[in-house]
Amino acid sequence: MNDPRLELRQALQRNPGDAMAWIMLAEHELDAGDARGGEAAARRALSLRPGHPEALARLGRAQWMQGRRDDAVISLRAAAHNAPQHPGIAVWLAHALEDVGDAEGALDAYAHAYALAPREPQLAAYLLAWRRKLCDWRDLDALAGQVRDAVARGQASVEPFAFLSEDASAAEQRRCAALRATVIAGSVRPLPAAPQKDASASIRVGFLSNGFGAHPTGLLIVALLEALRRRGGLDLHLFALNRDDDSPIRRRLHAAANALHDVAMQPHAQVAAAIRRAGIDVLFDLRGWGGGGTPEVLAMRPAPVQVNWLAYPGTSAAPWIDYVLADRYVLPEALSADFSETVAWLPRCFQPSDTTREPATPPSRGECGLPEQGVVFCCFNNSYKLNPRSVARALAVLRGVPGSVLWLLSGPGRADQRLRDFASSQGIAPERLVFMRKQPHADYLARLRHADLFLDTDPYNAHTTASDAIWAGCPVLTCPGATFAARVAGSLNHHLGLESMNVADDDAFVARAVALGNDPTALQALRNELAARRNDSGLFDMDGFAVDFAAMTMAMARRQRKGEAPTPLRGPARSRSDTLDRIDPG
Repeated sequence: MNDPRLELRQALQRNPGDAMAWIMLAEHELDAGDARGGEAAARRALSLRPGHPEALARLGRAQWMQGRRDDAVISLRAAAHNAPQHPGIAVWLAHALEDVGDAEGALDAYAHAYALAPREPQLAAYLLAWRRKLCDWRDLDALAGQVRDAVARGQASVEPFAFLSEDASAAEQRRCAALRATVIAGSVRPLPAAPQKDASASIRVGFLSNGFGAHPTGLLIVALLEALRRRGGLDLHLFALNRDDDSPIRRRLHAAANALHDVAMQPHAQVAAAIRRAGIDVLFDLRGWGGGGTPEVLAMRPAPVQVNWLAYPGTSAAPWIDYVLADRYVLPEALSADFSETVAWLPRCFQPSDTTREPATPPSRGECGLPEQGVVFCCFNNSYKLNPRSVARALAVLRGVPGSVLWLLSGPGRADQRLRDFASSQGIAPERLVFMRKQPHADYLARLRHADLFLDTDPYNAHTTASDAIWAGCPVLTCPGATFAARVAGSLNHHLGLESMNVADDDAFVARAVALGNDPTALQALRNELAARRNDSGLFDMDGFAVDFAAMTMAMARRQRKGEAPTPLRGPARSRSDTLDRIDPG
């Protein structure tokens, strides 16, 4: 595959006054992950054609990629002003407005883009995802239908992460991700195959993420990495796509790894080269199709074995990902047909957790905005996971438990007011919805001590938030679905030994929550059982997790070194002293 940047640079040497060639070069630099190169090319274009909207748009994208969000908004507003009928520029302006906290302005920009091209499903997908975040459920079914139909017809490469919030099957999710993977595959050139290593060489494990800091990914993985380092046997390398946030979690991650490679803001090819230079045998992608990830890096094949794990709860549908690390509850055998990856099944819940965290002293109920009396139901999932079905179900619980409240994480823009308006339309007093602003993690855990029962959402249920609630002593009620994203909370309950909190349908969900809400003795007994099982179930046993994780990783690497193709790997339930030999291939 020829690099179009080389051809453009050669053309610009011959004709440096070609503004459109500079704009095209800026576009290709940005697609390659080179924000600084893209900015330089965009500025050259602007020096030749001041105010050109396409050049301003590329400048705004470059500034956005470098974290200069306010500058990006200025550039993109100017671009939109100079090209008010350009839907692509309106979308990029909306992205930038999201990041500076102008949620309603972003909604208007997405709506404007869609109004300009209402037949374009990718624009429908952007508007749909942002309306979900703002709990603006106007035309939700029509937009969702347009997006799902486009995926079914292979007409649009919509963002797979946003598609997880749709009521789609695992097969539809795979089709969505495959469309995106095809676009990525056509834009990068894979590296030459890595040199084969001797079977006795030490195994180097890489982790690629933009969450190495005070971020859900960092919070989930840090204690496991510390346990792996204590155990020995693997060389651990972190490749951080995010800058150092100087958080305690970042410092712990740095100490736990053999090396932390800061690859923030580097072009994709340089990140891939850094992974290859480090001699990584097994590379875990801890972002997948989530925001801030770099699938282009994985598509270059910097490591001989590449694994989808933890952050993206679905199939990558990408030919450059070999395995998905899961457990048998969250990804049962029947579901594996809808995954492009070979499955490596851990004998425990696939999700680790930071078992060293200590909640702060909680403020009073009154300081949290909670009434002094009454059951506190909560759902601290992000607002895009809330939808008419899940919220109506939670409101039905409030209706059945007099004096109870629903405690939610405050959403962007006017999301909270929209939810209160929806409650009113369902006959529930809006003041029975209480909202909590995002808090530092220890303060958030402390507040969870006031919550009596966590009410989950569908089809995208609680993941890190479910782990947080259980750790803080709050039981989680969930209705497991038929996709990975709909089964994570169920997996936590299953491995905790609280299968009774995994119910079959909405009617059972409401009945169970109402019964617990009206029976303080039963609710307290459930919380006591959770506290006991938290200590003895193995769900939070990171030393045991380290044994299982190391065994799986070594099995993957050793198969590759022997020239064997990936095969399903099954880790049986066993004691901590068991070894790699217990991993069952096939």
